[in-house]
Amino acid sequence: MLRLITMITIFTQFKRDEKGLALTEYLILLGLLTAAVIAAVLLFGEQLGLRWQSWADWMSNTDLGAPS
Repeated sequence: MLRLITMITIFTQFKRDEKGLALTEYLILLGLLTAAVIAAVLLFGEQLGLRWQSWADWMSNTDLGAPS
C-alpha cells in the first residue's frame, strides 16, 4: 500500500512539474524546425545553388566602375 501511495505522489508531482512540459514542447518545436529546414534544402537546394552561381557569374562579369 505504501508503494502505491508513493507512486501516486510521484505521478502527482510529475503532473504539476511545468519544466518538463516546457522542455518537451521546445524539443518538439526544435524537431519540427529542423525537419522544415532539411525539407527546404532537399526541395530547393539545387535551384538555389544555380541561382547563386548565376548571380556570382553576373557580378564577376559586370563592370561596376570600381578601381581594380
